[in-house]
Amino acid sequence: MALEKATFASGCFWCTEAIFKRLKGVREVISGYSGGKTSNPNYEIVSRGKSGHAEAITLTFDPKTISYQTLLEIFWKLHDPTTLNRQGADSGTQYRSIIFYHDENQKKLAQLTKEQLTKKGVYKSPIVTEIIPFVSFTKAEEYHQGYYDSNQTNPYCRIVIDPKIQKLYKSFGDVVKKN
Repeated sequence: MALEKATFASGCFWCTEAIFKRLKGVREVISGYSGGKTSNPNYEIVSRGKSGHAEAITLTFDPKTISYQTLLEIFWKLHDPTTLNRQGADSGTQYRSIIFYHDENQKKLAQLTKEQLTKKGVYKSPIVTEIIPFVSFTKAEEYHQGYYDSNQTNPYCRIVIDPKIQKLYKSFGDVVKKN
């Protein structure tokens, strides 16, 4: 079986990249911009919230090692899919929650997991995550790539990203790469 792609937006891409790059079977994670209408977005434009893009990650994974279903479980659990255009202190449309599906199977799995979480009442508020077709992805500036790993003492990394990584290890330790 060949490698596959997945693309998610769940707030700051520094957080999302730091989580997904720690998973067994994930070969590459790239931070960037997706879901917008303008061509060639950059951080300055996206951070103003005017381009329609969300901060997102696209990843390449081996489905023999980690399933798309597992990636979705991690996506749902490690951010708040009930807050519109916000994750923690980060607010604006660029921080909205989105699953960009690459094929019909990904679309069906994303919709099914969203429906199951809603039926089970996992969240007190309605899930606002968009499930939309993947159209394009623009890689973010180089200084955004691997940001957490290069800046772990940064207060944002310690206060916002570290707890998410700890939650990943606690909830999904069986699929985390060993250091």
